[in-house]
Amino acid sequence: MAWLETIVNGLLVGSLYALFGLGAALTFGVAKIVNVAHGEFIVLSGFIGIMLVGIIPIHPLLLVPLVIVIVFAIGFILQMTLLNRVVGKDPIPPMLLTFGLSIVLKNAMVEVFGATPRSINMGGLRFKGMEVFGMTLGVLPVIIFVISVSLFVALHFFLKYTRVGRTLRATGDEAQFVQLFGVNYRRAFGVATALALSMSAAAGMMLAMRSTITPFTGGDRLLIAFEVVIIGGLGSMWGALIGGLILGVTHLVGLRIDPNSGLLYPDIVFFIILTIMPRGISGWRQ
Repeated sequence: MAWLETIVNGLLVGSLYALFGLGAALTFGVAKIVNVAHGEFIVLSGFIGIMLVGIIPIHPLLLVPLVIVIVFAIGFILQMTLLNRVVGKDPIPPMLLTFGLSIVLKNAMVEVFGATPRSINMGGLRFKGMEVFGMTLGVLPVIIFVISVSLFVALHFFLKYTRVGRTLRATGDEAQFVQLFGVNYRRAFGVATALALSMSAAAGMMLAMRSTITPFTGGDRLLIAFEVVIIGGLGSMWGALIGGLILGVTHLVGLRIDPNSGLLYPDIVFFIILTIMPRGISGWRQ
């Protein structure tokens, strides 16, 4: 039962890891951009949430939609004003630009929020547990799991069944071709990046609810996000969910085997999967 509890808790952690990777998968899937500043946007969203909690006297979970809207706007403006200038067949210019942006964001967060670890005050909810079939699970991790999976489902239906969503998918397949149908592909890139960063906003808020963050937390989150995306298959949304769950379970199982292992076991599993399936889980048949 102890091992089963570890695996289930790993799935709960993995849902947050999957959300880290969801935004990166969407950005690459539509705009073909590798956003090196992805981790910094996750952390920035957490700090925005911390700031809003101190201003607006409501439960932090109710502020998640507001942070999503704020970061959505930031993402759209970023893509339309900066990233669209360097988007093209060569992936290096956007990567270099977002690398520079990550440095600016990190130093700006140090200046504004300081380097002291901070978190969103969740009261007793952070440490509250519940018994499920003899297993002890945290209430907050379960809530985060439900929110994460709900965001995956909502994004799936948005991309598949709405006009804007179908436009984004078509743009991701062939950006130049969709112009023949009157689609402004650069605006579509803007919406895609905005959606991607809004998913990062939700991830950042929930990260700050579960643990402490500093302006230097982004690097580790970026690594997790990239591993999630690569395991799942570049640009695959559901692949990102599977990749996140795999890393989450591997992480907690590894910590149970060796409490000092850190992210060693997830990194080993990532390397093994990449060796066997270079295209990721969603592209293994190709």
